[in-house]
Amino acid sequence: MKFLKSLLTLLVVVIGVAALIFLPWPALLALVVAFALWLAFTRRGRQTASIAGIGVSTLAQRLGSSAVIVIGIAGVVGVLVAMLSMAQGYADTLRRTGGTDSAIVMRGSSAAEVSSVLARDDAVVIAEAPGIARDDQGKPIVSRELVVAANLPQKNAKDADDLGSVQLRGIGEEAWKLRPNARIIAGRKFQSGLHEVVVGKGAQRQFANIEPGATIKLGGQPWTIAGIFETDDALESEVWADVDVVGPMYRRGSSITSVFAKLTGADAFDGFKAALTSDPRLQVDVDTTLSYFSKQSESISKAITIIGIVVGSIMAIGAIFGALNTMFAAVASRAREIATLRAIGFRGMPVVVAVMIETMLLALIGGALGGLVAWLVFNGFTASTMGGGVGQLTFAFKVTPALLWTGLKWALAIGFIGGLYPALRAARLPVTTALREL
Repeated sequence: MKFLKSLLTLLVVVIGVAALIFLPWPALLALVVAFALWLAFTRRGRQTASIAGIGVSTLAQRLGSSAVIVIGIAGVVGVLVAMLSMAQGYADTLRRTGGTDSAIVMRGSSAAEVSSVLARDDAVVIAEAPGIARDDQGKPIVSRELVVAANLPQKNAKDADDLGSVQLRGIGEEAWKLRPNARIIAGRKFQSGLHEVVVGKGAQRQFANIEPGATIKLGGQPWTIAGIFETDDALESEVWADVDVVGPMYRRGSSITSVFAKLTGADAFDGFKAALTSDPRLQVDVDTTLSYFSKQSESISKAITIIGIVVGSIMAIGAIFGALNTMFAAVASRAREIATLRAIGFRGMPVVVAVMIETMLLALIGGALGGLVAWLVFNGFTASTMGGGVGQLTFAFKVTPALLWTGLKWALAIGFIGGLYPALRAARLPVTTALREL
């Protein structure tokens, strides 16, 4: 019999936690409304509300023990939301890069630009494909591009030799027309044929001495910083220069890694891709820039999310034990009170639900506090990590309402587990035994 009760309790825990974590908010809202109606219009519901009211009114007297639950759950939610906001910010930065009306062409079976190699003649063939937009002079808006790894001194580094990886992108003259969101915010554009670069705003935050007019060393040669640009996406973590200067400097000759093309519209992509993939002169993969950069975020975003869930789960176990200890102590201190209520006609279920309400309320406060702290501290916080290419990607943490809602659901799940077992003990404790307890 005891085994069956334990099994039933475990089943309730699994169902309750699954409902709190996986049900969409409309379904949870409907459950809350139904529960409120049960409290208001049923006899046992009113009994539950009366017992819960007594317990909540004594929370101030148990401030220290109640704070254990609140702070523990706040820590879990804060860490979880912070880690998930990191993954969200990283993914959003890459997803903002590109669109459905522009395409990237790389060598077949290349996972990223850095592993792709195309010949200059390939770029000529690609520029003749149907569906490419043209500028006012009738030239196709196509950019031959070469991505290579470079190193620059990191900002605030203790050692001058402490170098960080940056992605140097050689671009064609049409690149600025292809990316209208790219704009110079300080200085000017680089001049073709010269050892000049423009540096993204994100890279400027990451590396030392990045100002218009300054000199940096790339490929063993000095380059002049002509200006600073921003794009509000992953590309502003890069350094741009003339593709025809970058290639020979890095011993790539006239080869390139990719070709970017502006299309006449999103509906032109299928025809553009079909023309290139069926051309016997080429062996290429074609994708929209939106799809390509989104794919680059998948592995790191998943890794960050998994780490956040694992760390959050470990902390959640500690918070559950804290809630269990606190609520068992609270139930023990109110044993006579609960026994008296049961002796005068209150049933076991209202006692269980009342204790659960008390614990869930504390969990809700802890979840809200943890989410608020995560939003205040981490929303918009700038960090950098290795991107999908060869350089560091600068991005901002993004604490979204969806992440805050996820944090609250975790808090309620912790409160559910932490309150259920003490609640069942309160309901199962024999009345005569409870009345004899001090």
